[in-house]
Amino acid sequence: MAELCDLPAAVVASSEESSYVIKIDGYSRIKGQIQHGNYVKSTPFTVGGNDWVVEYYPNGSDTEKYEAGISVFLALAPAGSKDVKAKFRFSLLDREGEPVASKSKNTSEHIFNSKRSSRGFSSFIKKADLEGAAYLKHDSFSIRCDVTVVKYIHRGNRVIAIPPSNLHQHLGDLLLESKDGADVTFHVGEVSFLAHRSILAARSSIFRAELFGAMKEKGGSPIEISDMESDVFKSLLHFIYTDSLPVPETSSGGETRRDAVMASHLLVAADRYNIERLKLICEEKLCNLIDSNIVATTLALAEQHGSYRVKDACFEFLVSPSNLEAMMASDGYKHLKNSFPSVLRELAASFLPAELKAVKDIIMTI
Repeated sequence: MAELCDLPAAVVASSEESSYVIKIDGYSRIKGQIQHGNYVKSTPFTVGGNDWVVEYYPNGSDTEKYEAGISVFLALAPAGSKDVKAKFRFSLLDREGEPVASKSKNTSEHIFNSKRSSRGFSSFIKKADLEGAAYLKHDSFSIRCDVTVVKYIHRGNRVIAIPPSNLHQHLGDLLLESKDGADVTFHVGEVSFLAHRSILAARSSIFRAELFGAMKEKGGSPIEISDMESDVFKSLLHFIYTDSLPVPETSSGGETRRDAVMASHLLVAADRYNIERLKLICEEKLCNLIDSNIVATTLALAEQHGSYRVKDACFEFLVSPSNLEAMMASDGYKHLKNSFPSVLRELAASFLPAELKAVKDIIMTI
């Protein structure tokens, strides 16, 4: 196999469940020099007492003849005789270093050994999708690899497997099932929610100030949340307890619109309660769901809540004249024009070339 260079692997987090970022620097050059079926490997990184590398096939692996796409594999380095049980996930990162949900793939547990030292995805992403989207920056992009190694304890002739942490599942059950120790009630519309003050306070500085400050005086009285839908508050609580969003219900038609509405409402809730990770997740979802029907509403939301990544994504979408015209005919354009006229001035200025900076400055002062 060809080994053009070692790709840098930077430590993101270190534990039995670890994450590493592999940067592909010089995408076009590597693609032109490495033939189909050959790979470039990352520098080794250690998880669970074992060394691993990521094998990056810029023109597809030789197992599936996937020449139109990029293949990525996780491999033991070197392959050992003993079995190592692990599962992993590869995620394409956007320009801000955040995983792109639609470009992420994960596996169940696999055995790595001398007979099968590497496993992965021969069809991780099509080259056309990578090159045609806003993932390349200065001809470079990054992939995150999350690896979980199942450790073993030997006791005499017995082998005991240690599974990954399931703390999030227990906390989720505490919220949704047992509700043991719940000491605060929220009324949201017609729905009541039981929760735990300490957990809310640990996850949100705003909840901490409210629940152990002014609201504490109410004792056991329910807390009214009047400016949020019950399904949004339910999803907010789910994230606070499990660090993940609930799996959306499947239905026919309109999913994109509903997903965008929920992501927008959750972004507002995350901003209100200072839950930064949830806000970033919602921003990523909105960036991937932009279309001409909702871009005006999304742009207004981004301006109101300081979501500059979403704002930039909207501006990129509106570079197309047809998208711009469709936005101006949408229901949300009037609200954007009346409430945030400075955004439209900034948008107009962004269409001008750099050498007309003085004109841009004039537009921004109008």
